[in-house]
Amino acid sequence: MSTPVCPVCSLTEVVESRNHQWECVTCGHEWARPESASPELDAPRVVKDAHGNVLVSGDDVVLIKDLKLRGSSTTLKGGTKVKKIRIVDGDHEVDCRVEGMSVMLKAEFLRKA
Repeated sequence: MSTPVCPVCSLTEVVESRNHQWECVTCGHEWARPESASPELDAPRVVKDAHGNVLVSGDDVVLIKDLKLRGSSTTLKGGTKVKKIRIVDGDHEVDCRVEGMSVMLKAEFLRKA
């Protein structure tokens, strides 16, 4: 593979830095190497329920156990059906409305309806 040209100063004095990026020796500009782009980052996120079924936005799910909402005295009862979920990024993968409240839930406490 040939050494690239710096996109800022157009010189060819480019080296590979430790974090798998290109770095221009002359101007100090750094940019990502195209082959270092991870395919996992571009792939769509796969969210699975407690039984291993794939969940997508718009699905209906059922809570598999009672869940106490943090910061509230409310408890969501197991068996409660939740309609039209939304898959989001983060550790709580599911955004939905339950009993008029907007809540974020972990998929491990849900099963596909």
